Amino acid sequence: MALLDEQGIDGLTMRRLAERLGSGVTTLYWHVDTKDDVVDLALDAVFAHLQTPTGTPDPTRWREDIADLLHDWRAAMLRHPWSAALLQRPTLGPNLLARMEFLQATLVATGLSGTRLTAATWTLYNYVMGATVARASHDLSDEDREAAQRRLHELRDRYPTLSAHEYMLKDDWEAAFTAGLGYVLNGIAADTGPAAH
Repeated sequence: MALLDEQGIDGLTMRRLAERLGSGVTTLYWHVDTKDDVVDLALDAVFAHLQTPTGTPDPTRWREDIADLLHDWRAAMLRHPWSAALLQRPTLGPNLLARMEFLQATLVATGLSGTRLTAATWTLYNYVMGATVARASHDLSDEDREAAQRRLHELRDRYPTLSAHEYMLKDDWEAAFTAGLGYVLNGIAADTGPAAH
């Protein structure tokens, strides 16, 4: 994970990993079959330090439980920005699967099932992933943001709303994530059973 944090996925090679561990490359292959196995293990380790939700979901707390889960999920990925781009891998480890299990079980407790359950799960997954990738890759300096906003102001005839609302200067990522998650949860709430309201 430290090597990935420093050099990203492109910087991870079995040779570099062996050097970091003070080992030979051949020795690594006693423990893993491929570099993909190393990536899968590192990806799951991103979530290892988070407390895994357990127990039967409480349908009266579903919004709070999902919000807590996704805030922790996002924070873990932002500590290791390379991880967000890798969660589309076919092999998900037990730490992430435990979170996905809790997410779906919580949604089931609200009364969702079938295609509604699938849609709600993917909507929440896509929201946290998209917000995390956007935050990790959009780290502009104050000067760059101000220059971009000046450009929008110069083009205000074409982009009046973006210019008037200082789109490029708004960078409270945490507040935007929380508010956006509230919008998503409101949409899901409109489609859940009465016990979940």
